[in-house]
Amino acid sequence: MSLPLMPKATAVWLVENTALSFEQIADFCGLHSLEVQAIADGEVAVGITGLDPVANGQLTAAEIKRCEADSDASLKLIESDFLNTRDKQKGARYTPVSKRQDRPDALAWILKHHPDLSDAQICKLIGTTKPTIQAIREKTHWNATNIKPRNPVTLGLCSEADLEKAVALAKPRSGHVHHDPVPVEDAEIHDSGHEPEHE
Repeated sequence: MSLPLMPKATAVWLVENTALSFEQIADFCGLHSLEVQAIADGEVAVGITGLDPVANGQLTAAEIKRCEADSDASLKLIESDFLNTRDKQKGARYTPVSKRQDRPDALAWILKHHPDLSDAQICKLIGTTKPTIQAIREKTHWNATNIKPRNPVTLGLCSEADLEKAVALAKPRSGHVHHDPVPVEDAEIHDSGHEPEHE
């Protein structure tokens, strides 16, 4: 699911300027409803200036009114070319602080369901590092016992289109390159950084 630019600043503005429920704001901004409540109580996001999603073309006033009238309705983000440029930038994707604790679960899901994806692709897809991927793959991550594979799309860490594109790019390689193409002896050189001792 796409999120608005600067989700927390957008949540601050919606809390201060609308009658939307905490759940509606949380859903739209990719936050937890308790986090939105904490923003309303002044415990979180202190000093953050609210960002008007209507002024920057991410929401319409009519859409806010529609959702204020129906607490079960969900705000619909306006996708624009400006917003889509965020996905075209090079380098690792920025992950909001509120989503970072979900990354290990997303990594576990990708490694389980799409083992053909390269570490570089995974880094770009959900904004992580190769050592983190390796730790989760080898179950040496500090929080390994609590990691549960969860789809990064439903977690809001990447879009369905980005995931499908990465999988499509990985497919041609998987036909003739196996997941562990390095001979065992070479793998030891890679992992340890020096050649294994010969008996």
